[in-house]
Amino acid sequence: MIQNVKILDTKILSDNWYILRKITYEYTKKDTLHSQSREVYDRGNGATILLYNKIQKTVILTRQFRLPTFVNGNESGMLIEACAGLLDKDNPEDCIRRETEEETGYKIKEVRKIFEAYMSPGSVTEILYFFIAEYDKLMKVNEGGGVEHEEENIEVIETDINIAMQMIETGEIKDGKTIMLLQYIKLNQIL
Repeated sequence: MIQNVKILDTKILSDNWYILRKITYEYTKKDTLHSQSREVYDRGNGATILLYNKIQKTVILTRQFRLPTFVNGNESGMLIEACAGLLDKDNPEDCIRRETEEETGYKIKEVRKIFEAYMSPGSVTEILYFFIAEYDKLMKVNEGGGVEHEEENIEVIETDINIAMQMIETGEIKDGKTIMLLQYIKLNQIL
């Protein structure tokens, strides 16, 4: 078991978009002192939400271009996801309300936090806060699509929950946070 972790040195490798640091640390393991260096990417914490409609048995998802997936072999670079965003200076609930309206066009009434998780703890500091919320057509206040100055270019998708679950199996949905939210909805018999 690792104990007595102590950071020895931190070097900023990049602060172009977010912060990439090289951290050297030491720790004790079986009464022996060890040291390692690792790169840690700090992009802040985020929030994600799955909107669902109990009557229609539908969910709201988004589709947008994600450069890292393109670089890693996703030919179109397009990814189907649950609505999400970085907290910036907001608390998780305020963030997800803002992101929901910007990305999907829905002004939601009540949100429910279901859990939080590290999504890539081997290299990224981000904690992601997971929410769900009911929606209906009356909550639609604009077309969504994201904020123009952020060049998000988001397509809003409303689909049947069973079709969304099939999209996981066929590989059309490959985004981890989205899979977790869809499985939560199904496992807890919300839809």
